[in-house]
Amino acid sequence: MIIDAGPLIADSERLNSRLWALVKRAAERGEPLHTTHPVLAQVWRDPARQANLSRALRHFDVHALDESVAVGRRLAVSGTSDVVDAHLAVVAEQLGTFILTTDREDMTRLNARFEFYSGG
Repeated sequence: MIIDAGPLIADSERLNSRLWALVKRAAERGEPLHTTHPVLAQVWRDPARQANLSRALRHFDVHALDESVAVGRRLAVSGTSDVVDAHLAVVAEQLGTFILTTDREDMTRLNARFEFYSGG
């Protein structure tokens, strides 16, 4: 799975959250976890207060914003303007995976494969 900013923000320091259980289980099984540099830019605020996030990110493949043409096309087709969400949609499609997100509306408009995260 590729994780959007919403779940990371919602549960950034709650050790017993559903998200951190998913991260731990995926890491134990060797299952790939992904996010993007733009998502980290949205999430990262104070490393001293985000120790759990820092530890969790050791298990992630973090993708750079290097699909600008595909992202721009996805924005044009969907009529949306959120570059971070469009980039997630493009990367998820390339990886053949889904996005864990709190942003159901934009992901639907982007025609992205996603699972809605309601916290945990």
